[in-house]
Amino acid sequence: MAMMPARVKFRKHQKGRIRGNAMRGNFVAYGDYGLQVLEGGRINARQIEAGRMAATHFLHREGRVFIRMFPHKSVSSKPLETRMGKGKGEPDFWAAVVRPGNILYEIGGVEEEIAQLALARVAHKMPYRCRFVKRRFRV
Repeated sequence: MAMMPARVKFRKHQKGRIRGNAMRGNFVAYGDYGLQVLEGGRINARQIEAGRMAATHFLHREGRVFIRMFPHKSVSSKPLETRMGKGKGEPDFWAAVVRPGNILYEIGGVEEEIAQLALARVAHKMPYRCRFVKRRFRV
């Protein structure tokens, strides 16, 4: 089942613009390794679920997968062959807005090689370029 908010104040969101780099959520916080997006855009709930399934299937229930994004924004579309006007279309799907630098997924409790292979499979499911990052330990 795809992720979506339990309830929202307003059903239809405006499009908005995705400018600049991620100021928050741009470092590995929960796991040991992460998948960082290099381009800004929207990732829909089905793509998020596809990435989660790819990672958990590859790990064979070893370790833990953390999803660091949530599809808060509804994206609406008008039906095909509909004339202009008559208001905004109905909500079509839910999407997460990501900026360059956001961590999308994190994996903990497995070795680096396994995490790298698992996150490479997840990266194939994502619509934007991603890279593998490690947790930075502060001394």
